[in-house]
Amino acid sequence: MRKTSVYLTDEESEGLRQLAVREGRPQAELIREAIRGRIEAAQPKRTFRSMAVARSDGTRPSRWTSEELHAKVLGR
Repeated sequence: MRKTSVYLTDEESEGLRQLAVREGRPQAELIREAIRGRIEAAQPKRTFRSMAVARSDGTRPSRWTSEELHAKVLGR
């Protein structure tokens, strides 16, 4: 863990103090939790795509066999 300094307004400092008292937790723990939440929110969300959900005409393709999938991945 690394020590750092953060400047707070009087209102922020008092609000943080009151929250820490109310929750019975250290101010530093609340600050770290808020920072972790902000970092997680800024991370891009992973999206997953199906290899074949539907054809352009709207019909659903048949399921691929493992051999077909292997051939497709290898470009055969």
